[in-house]
Amino acid sequence: GIGTVLLLSSLIIPFNIAYAQMATTFIVQGSVMKPWGMIDAPMMNNADAISVLAFGYIIGNIIYPELNRRQIKIPTTHKFAIGSAFGAVAVGCAIITDYQIHRVYKERGEAISILWQSFPYFLIGIGEIFAVSAAYEVAFTVAPAKKKSLASAANLFMVGGAPNVFCIYLYNACRSWFLNANGLAHIHKLSDYSTAKVVNYFWLLEAIAMFGVIVNLLPPVKNWVASIEEAAAEAVKTPMNTPMIRKNLKQRRKDRGGTNSNNDEETPLIKAKKHADYLKYGSGPELRKFGSMRAGPSLKNAHHNPPPTSGGQGQPTTSLAREVKNKLEPYADKK
Repeated sequence: GIGTVLLLSSLIIPFNIAYAQMATTFIVQGSVMKPWGMIDAPMMNNADAISVLAFGYIIGNIIYPELNRRQIKIPTTHKFAIGSAFGAVAVGCAIITDYQIHRVYKERGEAISILWQSFPYFLIGIGEIFAVSAAYEVAFTVAPAKKKSLASAANLFMVGGAPNVFCIYLYNACRSWFLNANGLAHIHKLSDYSTAKVVNYFWLLEAIAMFGVIVNLLPPVKNWVASIEEAAAEAVKTPMNTPMIRKNLKQRRKDRGGTNSNNDEETPLIKAKKHADYLKYGSGPELRKFGSMRAGPSLKNAHHNPPPTSGGQGQPTTSLAREVKNKLEPYADKK
């Protein structure tokens, strides 16, 4: 159900906390770095999109097909762990960048290039390919047939909603690390940023991302997710086990056994019986030109009696029967 989807999606919350820093802490860090031409801190978000496009093609068209050829399947939790690991490495690069900012400022009083942030953005994009895409896939797979849209929405909340709420509380708890020497939260200048302790916040994010890696590598977690996926696969193979289909089947059987024969299904046996009655008694559907059908008398409530004749003369009562008889008489004489 939806509760299961929420629990599965919660396994990538540590990665999504690191992923959410692209619009928050990475921007704060990049605001004190030297732009490279037209590329500044806000535009560095495009590096994530470029990373997803480039590495998504490589992973989807080269790596995964090669693994399938070797019959190697990466478990879902291991995909989560790989994504979280890339998130942890991305935060680690942000830590190195922060130390570089402080070192260059103390030595030369200058800012470093914004291109230093390309490494965190590219790495977080690779992690997104593994973690987020796998989360969407498993949420859609394990959800019931009529709740797949709701399951996708629940997964989207766990990807973007819950981590952002957690980051708000996390920032408020660590607000002192974002204050300059004067106790003000104005650190968009290099001189103020150098007196803040933003690197401590990055170390906390690193610990959270590593926690996500460890949790997803635990064998009990892996077995639990695998059992849910196997149950979902069995439900697809045996859809008759679903309550709604069982209910519909019982209703159809009830209709067939009831007094109202209009609800009967056109089974092959019923069709064969109708065809035999048509050949024997001459009533039923009549074939017309171009394959059209004209319904004849109903066979369901009819008493199957031979068509009456017109007394001793033995002539059929219909013009069609008379015409057929006249055409067949020469053949009867030959016999």
